[in-house]
Amino acid sequence: MPRDTVILEAYVPTLLLFILGAMVTWIVDRVLALTGFYRVVWHLSLFRASLLVCICSVFGLALYR
Repeated sequence: MPRDTVILEAYVPTLLLFILGAMVTWIVDRVLALTGFYRVVWHLSLFRASLLVCICSVFGLALYR
């Protein structure tokens, strides 16, 4: 598994993928909060943590494929 990712011919550390995933998670979290989706979520902090893991995993799978 490579430790760096090539984006536009520049090597980017994997930590930046996590930061990008955290920003996207924050945006999705705000949208879900505004729509009232969190009223049906049983454990809010567990849902937010799993949302971060899922989004970072999608980025990782998309870039390392």
